[in-house]
Amino acid sequence: MTMTNEAQDYWNRHARNYDRSMAILGKPLPRMLALVTEAVRDLGSVLEVAAGSGLVTVAIAAAAREVVATDYAAAMVTVLESRVRQAKLTNVRCEPANIYDLPFVAGGFDAVVAANVLHLVPDLPGALEALRRQLTPGARLIVPTYCHDETAFSWLLSRALALTGFPGTRRFRLETLVRVLEHAGLQVTKRELIPGPIPIGYVEGTFSQPGGPQ
Repeated sequence: MTMTNEAQDYWNRHARNYDRSMAILGKPLPRMLALVTEAVRDLGSVLEVAAGSGLVTVAIAAAAREVVATDYAAAMVTVLESRVRQAKLTNVRCEPANIYDLPFVAGGFDAVVAANVLHLVPDLPGALEALRRQLTPGARLIVPTYCHDETAFSWLLSRALALTGFPGTRRFRLETLVRVLEHAGLQVTKRELIPGPIPIGYVEGTFSQPGGPQ
């Protein structure tokens, strides 16, 4: 399984304009960034998938010893690398990588951060399994996710976005997101709904079965 070419093309086209969209959708971000940063504080090696333009990357780099930030859209990686250079972050490595085919040794990370991507992936169980494989036993999966179906307004806004070609594949509420993650074996240790035009459901937890080679 891979992300579709159409979706990849969308993010390549919108990479340089992504931060502008946060003027509309970014209200939950300060609280989300605070939660993610606290979750990775003092950890050794953190993998970030779908890092996009690096909004989360910069925040978590201040808390973790090392961050490997990835995205599958080449234009996004270019923007990400530029932000990392401008911030003079010496503990961040940027790499192109598909969430389903991560080129790292299994079980090599103390946390995986996948922010605002689970509503985009075509094969959600496959994506979660790929992320689980990257975790050391007991390590954290941190998956803040836009919950498009949480409110009547977010329901309407989400459907308006779809008309622009936005490559969403599913619409969550916080409770449905938690259920999906628990079904995949995640023991949820923290959840919070962060208000906004499209709220973000913040979820973190550990897998009941360890990551790494099986």
